[in-house]
Amino acid sequence: MPGRRAQVGVLDVGCFSAHLVVVDGSPSRPVLSHKTRLRLDRLLDRHNRVVPEGVDKVVAAVRAVRVIAEREGVTDVVPFATSVIRDAPNADEVIAEVARRTGTVLRVLPGHEEARLAYVAARHWFGWGAGPLLVLDVGGGTVEVAAGDGGTPTLTRSLPLGARTLTRRLVVDRDEVLERVRAALDDVVVDVSPADHRAVACSKVFQQLARLTGARPQHEGPYVPRSLRLDDLRHWVPRLARVPAPKRARLPGISRHRAEQSLAGALVAEALMVATDHDVVEICPWSTREGLLLELGAQADDEYSRVA
Repeated sequence: MPGRRAQVGVLDVGCFSAHLVVVDGSPSRPVLSHKTRLRLDRLLDRHNRVVPEGVDKVVAAVRAVRVIAEREGVTDVVPFATSVIRDAPNADEVIAEVARRTGTVLRVLPGHEEARLAYVAARHWFGWGAGPLLVLDVGGGTVEVAAGDGGTPTLTRSLPLGARTLTRRLVVDRDEVLERVRAALDDVVVDVSPADHRAVACSKVFQQLARLTGARPQHEGPYVPRSLRLDDLRHWVPRLARVPAPKRARLPGISRHRAEQSLAGALVAEALMVATDHDVVEICPWSTREGLLLELGAQADDEYSRVA
């Protein structure tokens, strides 16, 4: 049909949930969204291997998503797993078992590819005239950094300094986290001069920190621009450190399932802002998943145009 856009979807298997999103245009307006809670952070052994119960949960979630997708007539879904599975010592076994029991092969995106896709998402969100962008994405397992002045980044980095990673390693000392981030970004600072870029923050960690420090909540309706100020974040870090994890969930913006790792997330976010010399970062509601949806949509539209 003339003017009809192809539907594309992704199944994002992360630490806390498996999230199916299908769009036929902008990721801001999905035609289908279904989330299944996983809580794989509770289903890792001391070596970060996904235990059998965790594999069972992933299998059940993938099966449920396949039923929903087939019922809705959605056939073009790309399944991918984030760092909780990608970086697990038994990742190959988990992926093979999920494939054997569901027929679905989970892709794993390298960290630098996650950084690139987060940049693609931020570039589309802020527009082509936004100037040079520095994109910061604090995940559970890793931190992604990307920078550039065009449609694709000129630099991408993935650092093993995610909020869950540091929490499990008991690395919640402010100075230690800052030194680790500075050391990891030494070459980035030299290569791209991040202070000359517009700082953009993706991920739930940054969104929740912005809400914690006073940004308005995002409800249904027009998007409300939000930002995170370094001074405000520094005010809250000691308060998070003093509050036991269960009570952090009562604070604005801190969800119950992210409460335990919220201190580490705040420390990494602060260290990233200090290391890149930014007092303010603008919050982007899109990240890796939306970047992948945008690229899949562009590919599908190109294919449709060729056969139409």
